[in-house]
This record gives sequence, C-alpha cells and structure tokens, in this order.
Amino acid sequence: MTVAEIALHALTGVVLAGGQGRRMGGIDKGLVDFAGAPLVTHAVGCLRPHVSEVLINANRHLERYAQLSDRVVSDRMLENGQESYQGPLMGIYSGLCAATTEWVVFVPCDSPALPKGLVPRMVAGLAQKVTDGEKVDIAYAFDGERMHPVVAIIRRELRHDLRRALEQGDRKILRWYEQHAWCQVDMSDCPAAFANLNTEEERLALEAAVTGAQP
Repeated sequence: MTVAEIALHALTGVVLAGGQGRRMGGIDKGLVDFAGAPLVTHAVGCLRPHVSEVLINANRHLERYAQLSDRVVSDRMLENGQESYQGPLMGIYSGLCAATTEWVVFVPCDSPALPKGLVPRMVAGLAQKVTDGEKVDIAYAFDGERMHPVVAIIRRELRHDLRRALEQGDRKILRWYEQHAWCQVDMSDCPAAFANLNTEEERLALEAAVTGAQP
C-alpha cells in the first residue's frame, strides 16, 4: 500500500502515556482529570474515529488504561536490558512493535485540545508529499513556529532501525527522524491545539480555555 492509498481505518493509533510525569510531581499524567475525564481520553477520542485500533503506551495503572483503549502496550525490554520510562522514543518503538498496520499514528496523552480532524489532515499531508514525488516514511506536525514530533505518522517497518538506535542509547526523537525520509505537516492554522500540560497551572488554564470556566 502506498501512502497515497492509505485508508484512515488502515491505521493504528497510539497514545503516548508512558512517562513519569516528573514536572507534575511524578503523577501518572494520562489519568489526571481534565474537563471531567481522564486526560488520556481526549487523545483517544481524537484517534478513535480514524483508526482500526487505539493502543495506549503506559507503564503503570495498566488495568485502568485497558478500560480506555483496545490494548495497553508497555515499554519493551531491549537486548541490553533497558526497559520502562526510557522516554517517548521508546514509547514510539513499543507502539510500532505492537501495531498490525503498515502505518501508525502517534499522539501524546497531555495535549487534550488536539483538533478532531488531526488524523485525516496528517494523512493528507503525507499523501501530498508522495504525490509530489517524495519518499516519506515519517510525517510530524508543525504549527508554524514549533515542531511537534510526538504528533506523527510513522511507517511500521522502521521499528527495526529504531530498536538499533535505542540500543545504542539514542533518545532524541528528531535526531532519529532525520535519519529517514521525513516531512512536516502544516498545522499553522491551529497552533493552540498543540498545547501540552506539564504543570497544574497549565492544566487549569487550558481547561478554563476549553470549557469557558474560570481557572
């Protein structure tokens, strides 16, 4: 299947929720309440209409996450023995290994305002590059000012190369992306949608903006 022929339902969606939440006091960020529901559910809702399966990458509270997704995928152990809490690149690797489709779309658990049409827009941006004659294996969002590498579509076959990179100690997402055929998808019309929550103050402010309530 070529990129241009990707059907939205031939995608696997993965929510990255495997971090330690250090900047929020070590809490499991995906389960923090946001507008009356766990934060991770907003990411799941963004993916659900457009993918064949929604996975959550998590390393704790697995039973709770299992209630909110089709499957839970914990960080995989590498041959060098490293496992769990190895950062978002490890979450991406674990998601690629667990997926059964050629393409996998990733979103973070802490960006609850992601646009509802994110997945079709990402697919369209990827397909346009191929139509223009480019080879693309990775596409990630760009809001006009900032890159958002954890909002991405990645070809599943790259999992083997990513495993090697992780085993060599690489944890920088963009550095790994740059070793492959990548493109940015223009999302400059909605930069606020990519706000991510790292503190309680940011959570309250964004919740107020989304719901219209007083922070």
